[in-house]
Amino acid sequence: MSIEPQKPNTILVGKKPTINYVMAALKLLNEEGAPEVVIKARGRNICNAVDTVEMLKNLFIKNLVIKSVNIYSENLDTEGKKKVSAIEIVVAKG
Repeated sequence: MSIEPQKPNTILVGKKPTINYVMAALKLLNEEGAPEVVIKARGRNICNAVDTVEMLKNLFIKNLVIKSVNIYSENLDTEGKKKVSAIEIVVAKG
């Protein structure tokens, strides 16, 4: 995503099966007691991030609250000519 270090309650969604990210979020929310989880993705993986949140909400945590959704673009090169879309979804137990 960006060069800054990620927070411990952040999940970066990639090409793995969606259920892997769902289980990681469940572990953070239930076992580790994180007050909220940030799910991030960019490019073609944005749909996987949305699927992850929907699976969490509909199948596992019925009172899941979507606190915020941020959509933005990131520069892929130093000149700023190539950009990629990105999403950041913050969820918490209600």
